[in-house]
Amino acid sequence: MDLCSVKARCSVPKPCNHLADYKLKYGLTGYDSLRNNFVTRSNGNTIVCTPDKKILRCFFCDGYHERLYLCLICSSVSCLDHTRSDCGHDIAVDVKRSELYCGRCRDQVYDPDFDSAVISKYKKDLTVHRNAFESIGERSSKRRRLSSAIDLDLKKRKELSCVRDQRAKSCYPMGLRGLTNLGNTCFMNSVLQALLHAPPLRNYFLSDRHNRGTCQKRSLDRFCLLCNIDIIFSAMFSGDRSPYSPAQFLYSWWQHSANLASYEQQDAHEFFISLLDGIHEKENKLRDMNKDAGDCPCIAHRVFSGLLRSDVTCLTCGFTSTTYDPFMDISLHLDLSHCLSTDTTNKGSKLNGSTSISTSTLVGCLDLFTKPEKLGSDQKLHCQNCQERQDSSKQLSIGRLPLALCLQVKRFEHSLVRKTSRKIDWHLQFPFSLDMSPYLSSSIVRKRLGNRILSFEGDESDVSAEYEIFAVVTHSGMLESGHYVTYLRLRNQWYRCDDAWITEVDEATVRASQCYMIFYVQKMLYHKANDEIGCAPTSSRRDSLMSVVGCC
Repeated sequence: MDLCSVKARCSVPKPCNHLADYKLKYGLTGYDSLRNNFVTRSNGNTIVCTPDKKILRCFFCDGYHERLYLCLICSSVSCLDHTRSDCGHDIAVDVKRSELYCGRCRDQVYDPDFDSAVISKYKKDLTVHRNAFESIGERSSKRRRLSSAIDLDLKKRKELSCVRDQRAKSCYPMGLRGLTNLGNTCFMNSVLQALLHAPPLRNYFLSDRHNRGTCQKRSLDRFCLLCNIDIIFSAMFSGDRSPYSPAQFLYSWWQHSANLASYEQQDAHEFFISLLDGIHEKENKLRDMNKDAGDCPCIAHRVFSGLLRSDVTCLTCGFTSTTYDPFMDISLHLDLSHCLSTDTTNKGSKLNGSTSISTSTLVGCLDLFTKPEKLGSDQKLHCQNCQERQDSSKQLSIGRLPLALCLQVKRFEHSLVRKTSRKIDWHLQFPFSLDMSPYLSSSIVRKRLGNRILSFEGDESDVSAEYEIFAVVTHSGMLESGHYVTYLRLRNQWYRCDDAWITEVDEATVRASQCYMIFYVQKMLYHKANDEIGCAPTSSRRDSLMSVVGCC
């Protein structure tokens, strides 16, 4: 890809035609009528509220946990699955983020007139807050003149500190910072948030194991992927709470994955694999190593790489052939055979009847992954003992566990025969603490052989099988369009990372989410990271982040 084509893609995106049609027909009437419903919270976020301050719910399914949208035509509220795109009801407002959304484009749209309406209300609310707190200070000054013992109480001081810092909570852990959506880049932001808080990866970059100065002297690559990842770590852990724009990193990633270089929505899992592959290739070039030379010492493999064992057993003579393959993540099918189904009635919903919620479990998915599978007649393999092709069975197990374990849930199903695709919206129950010992090769082989072996000479290392969850990447919406959000677990508190917005959530919210990628780390590393995260040093390298054509 040449620089000219990248410049064209980095330019300001064309305005939405549906938004232009709306403004041509209605002008700014909808914006002006909505202005009084904008409310600025103490953390600086501007949301949309009704005059009676009631909790907004989806007009169709009565839900309120997911993102909700207010139609600018009929003022109906709907979730992402029920947003209208007919009869001119194209443009809506995200009530939690005060951003425009096009139902036909299935994406956020930008309009400077709408931003002006939001900002003017924000400034007005900020002025009101400041005047209120100034009057509090004046009254307290008078009281201090009468009695020096009387002062502003603790509650007023906390409110005053909120006004001074409208961007984010100062009590958030170090490194917790929003990422700006650069146009359908929620897939990138969600994975970056998980990687930025993976303890082994975070320790590597914050301890300056990849030195940008040395790297740039040895390599003429201006857009080194590792250097740009290092820049993101420095920015995220600098202590600044304002949202960070990863435009320079996006451009660098485009150089590595030219086939994915566009503003179209991409798959978060595909981006995760592409990014680890880019780190692997860059570090091997710096070390002048062969790509296939033994165990790779790059940071991507040291953190996420494990070993998968495959046993193929001949059903005629019982001979077993064993092979080993490295893995960076494990993709799991939903366990449809042992699912739980509950009927719930949508009270107050506009849709009559009940809905069936199918639930699977992560343990069931792992059991299914390591379950023996009989190969079909068209998959007969050559048996070394029988010296001919025989029916056989295959069983997978884990020969070596990684420091950080990524589990991907296969929610997108594609049928080559029917030429159709669909998303599986089943709920998955996943534990916060996970024991992987039942899925190790030693456990699987002993179980298959009836515990006849007393010792197991496999490839398992001394890596602990006890894991703790630290990040969950979720996907909401449909197959063709949707939105990625990451939940981070820091100091046993969960945080929702929705692009530039960071909010605290409870465990119930995380468990109810539609998980797509689940990140675990060894229990010992998780607890050690929790002990260190409170005193994590801010980055000493406050770089002047190089802007990329048209992106920053």
